[in-house]
Amino acid sequence: MARALWKGAISFGLVHIPVELISASLDHELDLSMLDRRDFAPIGYKRYNKQTGKEVEWDDIIKGYEYKTDEYVVLSDEDLRQANVKATQTIAILTFVDATEVPLTFYAHPYYLLPAKGGEKVYALLRETLRKADKVAIASVVMRTKQHLCALACVGDAIVLNTLRYADEIRPTDDLDLPASTLKGAGITDKELKMALSLVEGMSETWEPGQYHDSYREDVLALVKKKIKAKQTKTITAPEPEAEHGSNVIDLVALLQQSLGKKARAASSASRKPPPARRKTA
Repeated sequence: MARALWKGAISFGLVHIPVELISASLDHELDLSMLDRRDFAPIGYKRYNKQTGKEVEWDDIIKGYEYKTDEYVVLSDEDLRQANVKATQTIAILTFVDATEVPLTFYAHPYYLLPAKGGEKVYALLRETLRKADKVAIASVVMRTKQHLCALACVGDAIVLNTLRYADEIRPTDDLDLPASTLKGAGITDKELKMALSLVEGMSETWEPGQYHDSYREDVLALVKKKIKAKQTKTITAPEPEAEHGSNVIDLVALLQQSLGKKARAASSASRKPPPARRKTA
């Protein structure tokens, strides 16, 4: 069972739901070590005192806020909690909105909310309310010295808390060089749009997340095995020269026609496959 990252309660009107928070994501990023290219020795990082230059143990490290140059106010974990006890222990629901109203750019990190002992019934009540209303709850919570805006949603049998970015943390698109918002302004013809829609329709299917995986990680690990087998563990591969790019003019219709034809051939090939053999029964 994953360790709880935060314990507190959801404030839902006058109802308090005791909950625990655990991360809903698993990190499968490649664990690459930093090496000195001269002798391939691993590089370490030290926590050191900037005045003495000596290394500092974790037990001797505390937090402080620099209120003027080189002057600090020491803040312990208890200080941070006492600054606003209610905010650090409560997921305060502020409002309910349609999930489609929250743009994808606002979502940051998902967590599972689990009912603490004695909170199972009220947890289930909020979960089923979110499910029936087809809404997400917008709430605020303090985690790791920052107050987060978050969205609570019903996902299967769980309530998921997804931290949200604040509006001023989203880069505006006004200064970005984007194509015009109209078909005519973007130079898109009705034929091109119709063909693109046909391609999307042909490639549409039911969401099955289990069929997707990090193939790049698998390719890198395969390369690692290959270099070990070839005894090239200390070989530094030089970058290849960049390929020259030709004209940027694209025949969009031709590309769409090729894509549609490729999809049609794949569908035809799939339809010609013999059905799986039936298992004999006793």
